[in-house]
Amino acid sequence: MGQNFELEGTVKVINEVQSFASGFTKREFVVEVEDGKFPQSIKFECVKEKTAMIDEYQIGEPVKVFFDIRGNEYNGKYYVNLNAWKLEKPGAGGGGNRGSSRQSAPLGYADDGPPLSEAPGGYGKESDDDIPF
Repeated sequence: MGQNFELEGTVKVINEVQSFASGFTKREFVVEVEDGKFPQSIKFECVKEKTAMIDEYQIGEPVKVFFDIRGNEYNGKYYVNLNAWKLEKPGAGGGGNRGSSRQSAPLGYADDGPPLSEAPGGYGKESDDDIPF
């Protein structure tokens, strides 16, 4: 997908790394964003070597998340994932990037990911076309 997004909020949840038999790994975390009277809890995921980048953050800490939107169809159901590929401290600009020593380009889902039977929602299966939502 040709477009990247970013969002600032506060780390609310950090889940453990999930590993699949194929060697594919992912990790989910939640960022809370103020939205008037009702804050929004936005779930992101990191895949492969990106799972460690959230280790530098604690619950309650502000974070700026750079991500892509990934979508899959599996057994007639549709899934949308927010794929985080870089984190930084808000207001840090280019100088205070956390995790910037890691790859900073978006990490797509490669064909070497788990079979669909191991990862509901089509994780690991790259689409041949990049149709935006």
